[in-house]
Amino acid sequence: MDGSIRLSTAQRKAVLSAYRGSDGAACRRALVLLLLAEGYSYRDVRAMIFVSFEMIRDCAERFRRDGVAGFVGAAEPEPPRPAWLARVISWLMTKTPEDFGYFRTRWSCECLAEVLAWETGTSLSAETVRRWLRRAGFVYRRPRPVVGPFDPEHERKVRAIQVMLRDLPPDEGAVFQDEVDVHLNPKIGSCWMPVGQQAEVPTPGNNVKRHLAGSLVWRTGTLLVSAASGRRNTDLFLEHLDDLRRRLRCYRVIHVICDNAPFHGGRRVREYLSRWGHRIRLHYLPKYAPETNPIERIWWRLHETLTRNHRCRDMEQLIANVYEWVETQRRFFTATFTQYATAA
Repeated sequence: MDGSIRLSTAQRKAVLSAYRGSDGAACRRALVLLLLAEGYSYRDVRAMIFVSFEMIRDCAERFRRDGVAGFVGAAEPEPPRPAWLARVISWLMTKTPEDFGYFRTRWSCECLAEVLAWETGTSLSAETVRRWLRRAGFVYRRPRPVVGPFDPEHERKVRAIQVMLRDLPPDEGAVFQDEVDVHLNPKIGSCWMPVGQQAEVPTPGNNVKRHLAGSLVWRTGTLLVSAASGRRNTDLFLEHLDDLRRRLRCYRVIHVICDNAPFHGGRRVREYLSRWGHRIRLHYLPKYAPETNPIERIWWRLHETLTRNHRCRDMEQLIANVYEWVETQRRFFTATFTQYATAA
């Protein structure tokens, strides 16, 4: 039973493309055809890739009957979804294992298979559950954390800020303000590494923390960052307001849009505003809504660029890198208008 398949250069290229771009049975059929075209016997092909003689013969006959076009174009019919899959998907979307008496918070394929057996009598392996969930468009990955509470005045506060920005006079400026923490112990982020090996990120041991107060200028997208502090408190906030008054002298009034942190509105802040209220006006974002502050995107970019997997051995070097990054990446015009485009 010698292979008698002959492929032209164009045909071989088409079959190779099908072999590299397919999976499952389609990939195996293309490999069988390529091996037969290389002169291997049926017995050799069977020994090399562990397929049956029937499949090898079917591939050869299909090629002789339909050519490469029919062979490559043949697609595996999509098997019908089993009846149990809909129930498993509903459990994934609406329930947790705790609802079925398990002492765990996340679904695994093993747990789904066990619950399915108890609830319906359908006995399946964890691999079968995983395979059908992939076919149904599900993947196993980390979820995104979101803030649970919701400010009932969310829409009103956002709209008020949009109106204020839209009607902002030329001699008045607006900034989005927030603080960011910089840790000497690096944040861990994904990176390239050899298969089977796990890269290492050395840490200094005892963590050191610094806090930076920054503002994103509404009209220009310029990032203004004040001196670092060892504590995140009212002193840091007031020193940043003083910094804004000095660095934005071109504006008669500076509208500072910030979150609802306790040190953004305490007694000392009210005393400060009683003195400098003619130049500084505070506007508060909705509670539990960090996504409404464009500067949060800048802090995320800062961490992605500098603090994940960093190799700095002391805080002075890390802070110097942060300020150098601020100076070279000063303007974030696009990020400024993402949330408040209707007011731009």
